[in-house]
Amino acid sequence: MASRLSDGVYVRDTVQITAKLMVVGPFGVGKTTLIGAVSEIEPLRTEELMTQSGAAVDDLAGVPAKESTTVALDFGRLTLADDLALYLFGTPGQQRFTGIWEDLSRGAYGALVLADSRFLDQSFEALSLVEKSALPYIVALNTFPDSPDYPGAELREALDLDPGTPLISCDARERRSAKNALVTLVQHLYEGHQESS
Repeated sequence: MASRLSDGVYVRDTVQITAKLMVVGPFGVGKTTLIGAVSEIEPLRTEELMTQSGAAVDDLAGVPAKESTTVALDFGRLTLADDLALYLFGTPGQQRFTGIWEDLSRGAYGALVLADSRFLDQSFEALSLVEKSALPYIVALNTFPDSPDYPGAELREALDLDPGTPLISCDARERRSAKNALVTLVQHLYEGHQESS
C-alpha cells in the first residue's frame, strides 16, 4: 500500500491521532524556519519577496537580511510517534494578516508561540490572538546570535505568562531543538487534557 512507503510523503498506517497545531509569532521570528526544520514532507510555503511597500510597514530590526515573507501560511507535517502525526500551520506575523490567522486557527489544538528576547514587545499581538482564541500554548524563545540572556522569571513577567504556561528556548534552525519545542507543546496539551478530564 502507498501509505506504507517510508519516503515521508504518506502518513504511516500506525497513525491513529492527528493534531493541528499553530506556529505563531511576530514577523521575522523564525516560524517558516522552524516548520522547515522539522517537517518530514516538503513544507508548503507561501512566501513572497519583500517590497519597498512592505518595508514601510515591516520592521526589519534583527533580521536585516530578510528578503521574503509569508503571506498566507506555512504547512508541514511531523510524525511524533508511531500513532501521532502533527500538522503544523505557520501564520504570517504582520498585523495586516490577522484575518488569515483567525481562519487558520479554527480546529487547532494549541499553539507554539515563537518569540525573540531582543524584541519581546513584538510578541504581544501573537500572545493576545492566542489567548483571545482560547488556544492552549507554550512560548519558545528562538535563539539568535545576539539574543540577551534574561532570567526566566523576568521573561515570564515581561510576557505576562500564567505560571502553568511553559517558557523554553529553542533554535528554530535545528531539527532536534525545534522538535523538542513541539514535544513540549504536546506534553502541555496532554497535561491540560488530563486535568480537565
